[in-house]
Amino acid sequence: MELATLKFYNVIVLGFAFMLMFTGFQTCGMIEQTVLNSYKNETKVNGTVTYHGDGYTSLAIIYIVFAFANWLAPSVVSLLGAKYSMVFGGITYTLYLSSFIKPVTATLYIGSVLIGIGAAVLWTGQGAFLTMNSDEVTMGRNSGIFWAMLQCSLLIGNIYVFFAWQGVTTILDHQRIPLYIALTSVCALGTALLFILMRQPTQPPEVDDETTDENQVEVSNREKSPLKEAWEALLDSVRLFMTPNMMILSITFFYTGLELTFFSGVYTTAVGATKMFGEDSDKLVGLTGIMIGVGEILGGALFGIFGKKLTRYGRDPVVLLGGVVHLASFFLIFINIPDDAPIHGTHDQAYIYPNQYLAVSCGFLLGLADACFNTQCYAIIGTCYPDNSAPAFALFKFEQSLAAAIGFFYSSHLALKWQLLILVVFAVGGTSSFFVVERKTRRSSSAVEYSSI
Repeated sequence: MELATLKFYNVIVLGFAFMLMFTGFQTCGMIEQTVLNSYKNETKVNGTVTYHGDGYTSLAIIYIVFAFANWLAPSVVSLLGAKYSMVFGGITYTLYLSSFIKPVTATLYIGSVLIGIGAAVLWTGQGAFLTMNSDEVTMGRNSGIFWAMLQCSLLIGNIYVFFAWQGVTTILDHQRIPLYIALTSVCALGTALLFILMRQPTQPPEVDDETTDENQVEVSNREKSPLKEAWEALLDSVRLFMTPNMMILSITFFYTGLELTFFSGVYTTAVGATKMFGEDSDKLVGLTGIMIGVGEILGGALFGIFGKKLTRYGRDPVVLLGGVVHLASFFLIFINIPDDAPIHGTHDQAYIYPNQYLAVSCGFLLGLADACFNTQCYAIIGTCYPDNSAPAFALFKFEQSLAAAIGFFYSSHLALKWQLLILVVFAVGGTSSFFVVERKTRRSSSAVEYSSI
């Protein structure tokens, strides 16, 4: 198999594996709170609740642990390698899903900690592996293809929720157990797919017998022990975090976490809480989620197909498109959705009479813009840090997950207008920050090409 073909094969298998793993996890996340609340009611003894697990608390634990575990993730990747680091992460996702087959408060929260650690290792390994199977020309294409395949999980999960759980407020044992056996199996299958990822052939370095001492080579190999490599990976993360480009990009990374919280939790909740949509308000939650998935897939596919053409003009036009689409969607949401909808159900009206088609369309815009930002964040990291990809992707996920945790914290307390104001400020800052680093990178590349003529 040619090297280019092998690399593309790895990208496709990686996309399928993550699609399956996150079909399980995304679907679980959408119905988690309803499932656990139903289980609480089932396990009441003489009016006393015996189960105390909470879905929102579990998600908060996951994101907090995920954020700070990213500092150690590069060390784990240096010990296990990118492929087996992803397998380790996939196993923690599978274990977390299996805990819902027979819910126990302790296993829910222990599983939340484990999956937070596993997520950091999984995504750091994924970033390193994607970079290893890409170059400056194919990085944009490969990140777009991977993103489109990954986001199919969002579409699959929302379609299932829309048809299977429409109008359902209580989930009983005979519904929960088969569902979570299926979700656990799908996630396990995705983890198993990672084993068929293929290693790239490496050429052994040429050794000049006249100038190289075998004893020196052996000593050098012994000095690079796994623990030392792990320690160096941690130091690399700290050093990389303090570099000017990474500090500037941190604003962009942080914004992706805030808007992730908004489209994945706040907006769909607000649509369902807008009672002026009538009896269709609950149905619109599923439809909005489906359209978010469609926007994500379309964005990833477009940037994958036209990846080569886009890199000719830089990555900043795509991010500018994402920023403009986000600002437009925030304005439309502001005039269409009542101010208190993220906090509780409301019969209030916003600046216009709530429009169902506009609400669903905004879901599509949020998904499309998110794809713009995330695919280009992957691309710029893979291009700027090809030899330091694991720490770079770990810092990306640290910033993103920390912002998501903060977003989940304030989302149940702030009115919609204040949440949108925060997003607008960071959207402008995140887009501008990406422009600065992208332009610096392009000038640096041009200077290198000119000097080599």
